[in-house]
Amino acid sequence: MTEAPTDVFGYAARLTDAEAAKLTALRELLEHRARPHLATWWEDAHCPAHLRKEIAALHLEDDPSIVGEDGEPRPIYVGFRHLELARFDMSIGTLYGGQVGMFRTLVRRGGSPEQVERWDPRIRSFDLTGCFALTEPDHGSDVAGGLETTATREGDAWRIRGHKRWIGNAALSEVIVVVARDTSDDRVKAFLVPRAAEGVTVRDVTGKIALRMVRNGDIELRDVRVPESDRLQRIDSFADLAAILADLRFVVAWNAAGLQIGAYEAALAYASRRRQFGRPIAGFQLVQEKLSRMLGNATATLALAVAITDARRNGGADEMQAALVKGWAADRARETVALAREICGAEGIRVDNDVARFFADAEALYTFEGTREMNALIVGRAVTGLSAFTR
Repeated sequence: MTEAPTDVFGYAARLTDAEAAKLTALRELLEHRARPHLATWWEDAHCPAHLRKEIAALHLEDDPSIVGEDGEPRPIYVGFRHLELARFDMSIGTLYGGQVGMFRTLVRRGGSPEQVERWDPRIRSFDLTGCFALTEPDHGSDVAGGLETTATREGDAWRIRGHKRWIGNAALSEVIVVVARDTSDDRVKAFLVPRAAEGVTVRDVTGKIALRMVRNGDIELRDVRVPESDRLQRIDSFADLAAILADLRFVVAWNAAGLQIGAYEAALAYASRRRQFGRPIAGFQLVQEKLSRMLGNATATLALAVAITDARRNGGADEMQAALVKGWAADRARETVALAREICGAEGIRVDNDVARFFADAEALYTFEGTREMNALIVGRAVTGLSAFTR
């Protein structure tokens, strides 16, 4: 979908005509329905929740022309869909992707066949909205060993107590997939908790400098009762959950590539219209050097995104590969948006020029699925055979 010079090696040629048409429709919808309001929404921290239904109406997930025999679209198309959303805006990407990516994948992979049959069609159509609650106020990258939210079995139901934080789309979701530790066996389980259930309190996380349009939630669960039938039946350990999340690893690289392409395009557009000393600054050597580095970073990140997607298709990327790609892509994203900011000078801190939005949102991407440091330690353990996580 991306056109030269942002898809230098033509990876979008792997898309079928039907897939490319879907992404074109997505781009056109975003340009017409969101672009005129984007800066205002971001500055006001307004979440354009109405866009979820409008994007869902494009049938980007389930159109027969783009799904295979398994009923799922191809990973390369899914990757380019994430790229298109991130290229436009990371918040809108989260608004849509949190539903069809994280939430839907957890239900499809973690639910029993009967649960999937009951819930998946409604998730796909956005008739049932949801989000994923794993991280906690005191636990992020260490949540596997430090999970404090608990679930206690009481007959045919569970009583859940705990506190979750940074949960994207929490206030907009009908159900929340809550990850909790079973008090009887200390194993991790996952539950579909209605947001309106007694004992659930959701407050927006405010004061953010990144992803301002995303309604991240601070969730308290006080003796919330959930029936056993709403426990995802195929998640019975953190290893089960990690295996599902591993299937989503490739998405971060696509987001990083899309964000960099968006920043590059915004900086190039600004440099082409901004005139100093009687000519556009795009003709200055220092500006062209920065644009070249930005394009190189975006191109390399897109190449890694394609590579890890191919690895996923051929049996799955291993933990070291995923950590290497995530850490490296996040570094390049930070560098690229900083270069865009430099090109725009003082105007680079104004949301109206788009660059400031990409600059700020890169900080959220930097800690997606584990901090850069955690990913570096995973790679370090793989290449040295020595774990620096414990002494």
